Amino acid sequence: MRKRTLSAALAAITALTMMTSATVWAEDSAESDLAYVQDKGTLVVGITDFEPMDYKDEDGEWIGFDADLAKAFGEKLGVEVEFIEIDWDNKILELDAKSIDCVWNGMTLTDEVTSSMECSNAYCNNAQVVVVKADAAEEYQTVESIADLSFAVEAGSAGEAEIEALGYDYTPVTAQSDALMEVAAGTSDAAVIDSLMAAAMVGEGTGYEDLTYTVSLNSEEYGVGFRKGSDLAEELNTFFVESYEDGTMQEIAETYGVQAALIEQN
Repeated sequence: MRKRTLSAALAAITALTMMTSATVWAEDSAESDLAYVQDKGTLVVGITDFEPMDYKDEDGEWIGFDADLAKAFGEKLGVEVEFIEIDWDNKILELDAKSIDCVWNGMTLTDEVTSSMECSNAYCNNAQVVVVKADAAEEYQTVESIADLSFAVEAGSAGEAEIEALGYDYTPVTAQSDALMEVAAGTSDAAVIDSLMAAAMVGEGTGYEDLTYTVSLNSEEYGVGFRKGSDLAEELNTFFVESYEDGTMQEIAETYGVQAALIEQN
């Protein structure tokens, strides 16, 4: 009876050891994000509707400077690229849960972002600018002059951080495009959005001809975020250098009018 009990115990210990070894092996194998993405055959990119970086064409396909660059990166990796709209305020949670593989959407390299994600090198310059009705623009040319306005800003964005730091009144919305809608509808006096988006979406010849942008609140740089420790960040840095040197990055940038904002990659 004791021999059978001892044998059963040894068998249980052996099985547990094998399970532990298998778990460790699986964890070690999963350490490479590059291998994970290539194995499943897709790079899932978290975005918001943000022209000229990520937005849909008439056929419902995602296009834009970031979208096209992401597609080119996916081609280099040998995988399909899938775009998923996310709540920008939850971008880090989505990334860590593996709902997405990267955040590639004109993302400002803030301290919060760089401490929570493995980030690529900066590839685009940007700023946070104030958008107001064009007929009132002359009144709002300084940071002090906008103090009493009500603002709409994207939750979790660099724009929200700037307005919060100033202590001005604001309402968080889901996306920067929603912030523009608030100003156009008159439910907010102003919005704070990325300068690249403002240049593409407000003023003459756009869908918001009665809006314009005035005060620049800061200067910043865009980067792409991956899971902390991900080897995909370095892979993307290499791609950035190659695509800048062969002219691919500049060609895509010119398609969407953002070539002046490019940061040289070397």
